[in-house]
Amino acid sequence: MKRSLHRILALLLTTATLASGCANAADGQKTKDSSGGGSKDAIKIGVFEPLTGDNAAGGQLEMKGIKLAHKLYPEVLGKKISLEEADNKSDRVEAANAAASLVNKKVSAVLGSWGSSLAIAGGPAFKNAKIPAIGTSCTNPQVTEGNPYYYRVCFIDPFQGTVMADYAYKTLGKKKAAIFREKNSDYSVGLAKFFQEQYQKLGGSIVATFDYQTKDQDFNAQLTNLKSAGAEVVFAPGNFTESALLVKQARQLGIQLPILGGDTWETPQLIEVGGKEVEGVVFSTFFDKDHPLTAETTKFVEAYKKEYPGEDIAAVSALAYDAYLMVYKAIEAAGSSDPSKIQEALGKVKDFQGAAGIVNFDDNRNAIKDAVLKTVKDGKFTYMDVVKIK
Repeated sequence: MKRSLHRILALLLTTATLASGCANAADGQKTKDSSGGGSKDAIKIGVFEPLTGDNAAGGQLEMKGIKLAHKLYPEVLGKKISLEEADNKSDRVEAANAAASLVNKKVSAVLGSWGSSLAIAGGPAFKNAKIPAIGTSCTNPQVTEGNPYYYRVCFIDPFQGTVMADYAYKTLGKKKAAIFREKNSDYSVGLAKFFQEQYQKLGGSIVATFDYQTKDQDFNAQLTNLKSAGAEVVFAPGNFTESALLVKQARQLGIQLPILGGDTWETPQLIEVGGKEVEGVVFSTFFDKDHPLTAETTKFVEAYKKEYPGEDIAAVSALAYDAYLMVYKAIEAAGSSDPSKIQEALGKVKDFQGAAGIVNFDDNRNAIKDAVLKTVKDGKFTYMDVVKIK
């Protein structure tokens, strides 16, 4: 009996020890999952991107850059950095909600978004909470106008529109242009406006303007009218999917005019959807992996190839990487993760060395940087030239 009692007590002790060990393991896993690999006192950086919806392809490309930067620079001031993701779902209303959720999580700073309309929608929440945000590839001037807490690492559309108008008029020698606008996109409408202003200033004329909506798939009506408009070149700064369909249908209708676009075109979906018909299109972008501008460019490219083998490196991935790195450096310089201290440090940025080049800010916290021209050749995005800002 005494022997049996000892066995029972030993069994109970073993069971309790195992249960305790399992509970501790579960608690440890829960902490890791909820903090992005950091402890509960980790420094929180918000990630404000379209991870689902029409702009998801762009958002996912930027996530790759952010996560790579986080892997290379995981700690600052002796603390781990936790990425707090908020999916703005490619929708203005959802973007405002996503921004509010990041404010509620008390993040120290925010990265994003792909898509100017989404950044504009989220901006007021960051401004009211006095949390600095670094725009990645949101190029519309309205993102930072009137919002002292929004910065960006990309150039803006007045410059991009000028670059493409100069290319159409001066390089191609085309004097008559037609414009296609994605009417419910702040980015598309704004960039079309800046292209038109510069093109007309040079002496060119806009012979036709055609509008369409996001998610449209049939452009035959507009393209049929284009054939009789007398245009010599087309500027179509829309989202990648609609733009690919537009170009594809134009070529299928026998329209062989030069077709130009903006930075949103540099996503794999443009080539996947457009196929051989998008060969020869020309667009402006921010970066080219084969033309390093800083030591950080080389570091980024080498790390990206290792992390995502076989994948092309999109400019927006480099910009997102830079946005993270800029916040990291600002926290380091401030010696604090307090948003007000980070904001103060960002205001002192000078000659920031990023993967996508050197960044300085103008009075509206927009990046002053050069543009890159690319084309599609043999099914790949191909470097053409760099256009330096004057």
